[in-house]
Amino acid sequence: MTALAAARLGYRCHVYCQQPDSPTEQVAAAATVAPFDDLDALARFAAAVDVVTFEFENVPAESARHLAERVCLRPGWNCLRLCRHRVVEKRFLNDIGVATAPFRAVNGADDLARAAADLGRPAVLKTCTLGYDGKGQARIGPETDLAAAWTALDRDEAILEAFVDFEREVSVIVARGPDGATAPYDPVENMHENHVLARTLAPAPVAPDLVRAATETARHIAQEMDLVGLLAVEMFVTRDGRLLVNELAPRPHNSGHWTLDACVTSQFEQFVRAVCGLPLGRPDRHSDAEMQNLLGDAAEDWAAILADPDAKLHLYGKGDARPGRKMGHVTWIRPRA
Repeated sequence: MTALAAARLGYRCHVYCQQPDSPTEQVAAAATVAPFDDLDALARFAAAVDVVTFEFENVPAESARHLAERVCLRPGWNCLRLCRHRVVEKRFLNDIGVATAPFRAVNGADDLARAAADLGRPAVLKTCTLGYDGKGQARIGPETDLAAAWTALDRDEAILEAFVDFEREVSVIVARGPDGATAPYDPVENMHENHVLARTLAPAPVAPDLVRAATETARHIAQEMDLVGLLAVEMFVTRDGRLLVNELAPRPHNSGHWTLDACVTSQFEQFVRAVCGLPLGRPDRHSDAEMQNLLGDAAEDWAAILADPDAKLHLYGKGDARPGRKMGHVTWIRPRA
């Protein structure tokens, strides 16, 4: 979707991916298919492009540094470093005055026992890296065997987060250009099924003061990171009305897919504008929207979806429809309330 937005602005995209026939390769002008740790392939790729960005955080650190030494990388290496490791991310947020759930770094079974005693149970044990859509997570309840939970995680480092009794999850996506200009999108509400985002409602049904607080939190984080590009900030709204930041993503985010159909400038066009140094577009929402992910074989209902005149269907060109895999999404547009 980023490549399609770039093409509309006259850019040609060159995608670097580890598997052939990726969704981006299907719509890009060029592709390099090689492992992320192939430094020679990365160098050739860097020589062929003017600016590099990424669509997920799990890029090896050495690969990102290798690219940054050769070509403009946006967001920069520091943004990737902050967002790819959960403990580093949480400490950064707390250092800039942003509230999160209480947490402890965990580096072994004994650490986990101490952390669980400090934070109480239930809690959530997560890998520090490579986790998404509920992968690499385990609930720690009163009955959990901590030694077994640590062994099952199969990592050298992790994070234990206190359980948050939240009312809803919201997210804000904010763009920031090289000149420091920012453009936040309206906060949205996210609903998950089996730890995977299932639906997003735009706008989030929250009070105006929470809208302002969530928006300013996202803007503040982007400024403190010196981010150039797009930042998604996922937040819990607690039952007593506080905001706790859960996760950051320095890229287009699933909870912003609704912007393709309901905003003056989509998150994907905004992302291209930011990383290419163009003026940011207006993020204004011209319609209310509900976005639903098409997970696994749900995409097989494409004909029925197209029969709905109010539905906007987006299929990603992925091959295997595995359970829980995001194969596409559909957005319903409604007049602004």
